[in-house]
Amino acid sequence: MAVLLNKGRYRARLARSALDLAEAQRLRSLAFGTEDLDQDVFDSICAHILIEDMRAEGQLVCCFRMLAMEHGGEVGRSYSAQFYDLSTLEDFSGRMVEMGRFCIHPDWTDPDILRVAWGAMTAYVDHNKVEMLFGCSSFAGIETTEYLDAFAMLKHRHLGPSRWLPRVKAPDVFRFAARLRRRPDAKKAMLRMPPLLRTYLMMGGWVSDHAVVDRHMNTLHVFTGLEVRAIPSARKRLLRVVAS
Repeated sequence: MAVLLNKGRYRARLARSALDLAEAQRLRSLAFGTEDLDQDVFDSICAHILIEDMRAEGQLVCCFRMLAMEHGGEVGRSYSAQFYDLSTLEDFSGRMVEMGRFCIHPDWTDPDILRVAWGAMTAYVDHNKVEMLFGCSSFAGIETTEYLDAFAMLKHRHLGPSRWLPRVKAPDVFRFAARLRRRPDAKKAMLRMPPLLRTYLMMGGWVSDHAVVDRHMNTLHVFTGLEVRAIPSARKRLLRVVAS
């Protein structure tokens, strides 16, 4: 399963070597604007998915990583568990995958890249019989003001079920579900919603009731969960068409 799919000009494949991983880390550094190479201890235990533009000599244009777990009892070893109390998910009985470090090359704006990324994710999830996908969805910067409509939309329409909802763990959080009283302007909310999070929500994903202020990455992020069985049938068919 080294090559996950070929779609038009793009190929999605699993990283096979230290050189592949280093290339992904360089793209992450470029996309996230970090001075040092973007790397951490989780890189060595994750599968890394690379999306390359075959019309540009195999240029890496997108990457993300997947950390597989057999059940919720392993959720404490995830990247997200550094920031969220995920004890509510420990009783989840099915296979889980944490999707993280998602980025697209800033010089590539083709919307097909995101579609291919979700197709590759679908191929990986189906192959590994995953039942829940989760991760941290990030807003650029740490100022909440410009995202208030987006957070209000998350509060009113997309909070996770109480049985899975993460509890506060990080020292610096924005408790938007408790603090915001405004009704969201839907147009403004969707314009300010990160594309990756927007796609999660379209598939039936849900979020935590608070955002973590991550000053190291200069982001605000919300925990995002998606039960595979909750994805609408029409959306599943579309994903599998891309993944085929």
